[in-house]
Amino acid sequence: MNALAHEIAAMIAQDGPISLERFMTLALQHPRYGYYRVRRPIGAAGDFVTAPEIHQMFGELIGLWSVEVWQQMGEPSSLRLVELGPGRGTLLADSLRAARLRPAFLQAADIHLVEASEALIEVQRATLKGLPVTWHSSIDTLPDGPAIILANEFFDALPIRQYVQTETGLCERVVGLNAEGDLCFGLSPAGASGPAVASTGAIFEVGAAAQAILRRLATHLVSQAGALLMIDYGYAQSGAGDTLQAVQNHEPDDPLRAPGEADLTAHVDFAALARAATAEGAAVYGPTSQGKFLARLGIFERAAALKRKATSQQAAAIDAALARLALPGPQSGAKASMTELFKVMAIVSPDLAAPPGFDASPGNES
Repeated sequence: MNALAHEIAAMIAQDGPISLERFMTLALQHPRYGYYRVRRPIGAAGDFVTAPEIHQMFGELIGLWSVEVWQQMGEPSSLRLVELGPGRGTLLADSLRAARLRPAFLQAADIHLVEASEALIEVQRATLKGLPVTWHSSIDTLPDGPAIILANEFFDALPIRQYVQTETGLCERVVGLNAEGDLCFGLSPAGASGPAVASTGAIFEVGAAAQAILRRLATHLVSQAGALLMIDYGYAQSGAGDTLQAVQNHEPDDPLRAPGEADLTAHVDFAALARAATAEGAAVYGPTSQGKFLARLGIFERAAALKRKATSQQAAAIDAALARLALPGPQSGAKASMTELFKVMAIVSPDLAAPPGFDASPGNES
């Protein structure tokens, strides 16, 4: 056991098993040992790679998307440009570089980053050096005003609860201790409430934390105007089963082996988040696949323009990035395509037109 596992085990020994949601919160956000408190997880030297790190095209297109949404909003002279979980700051840096095509947008943009990791904030300061940025540890301190909010691989890192259908009823999945005193999964006594599931052993997940954040953001957009762009891996319809996963050094890991040392995530339930947003009066566009979204924004045309001035080696890198980001079908080696697994959904104030990259009418496109 590592130090955090010992601490969690002591907690369980004293008070009993804890929910998966509580375990994930401790593993990711413990003030001393939590994964996002102490590690720099993104990049080849980290545990995973996000789309902005694959190629600049991704962030550039998001920047142009933001400019067009700002125009749809009537080009307000003051705009809150917010990113949730900004990683290394690469997405925002690439977005702002592309947005220089409209200087008035940059003049209007008041930049706010929501980041709980001090280690990542250090990286973001270096990446965004010279830019006036305000950091927040949560969405609670974001200012009022029209906003464009970007969330790339943010919601998948929020803790979830899991429930299992047993012969005696619905039970919550918990983390307890086995006979040797090691962390293990178990089940609470039957009696949990939830939707009916098909058969004994079936698992369903509830992302209450994600839904609560989404409701808060949707309320802001409805009252203040603006849009939220979500890009994450997940499923368009609820009921996908067990999606909890741990990753360390780009390889799958046991979620209980060394809490705080591996990234813990779960696939995003886009349908549940869409319901949460519409309940607050927001309009929801998508989800659609990342490949379709990027194609509509012009990633193939952007790749062709970059290749015209590229060396053969650079052109090959552009082709590889394009395949991973936007082309359907399996990719060679360990670099799997994000095209279909990753979904894109926009939450917008009800008076705005359909944002770029989506069908003209709200709703699921998958």
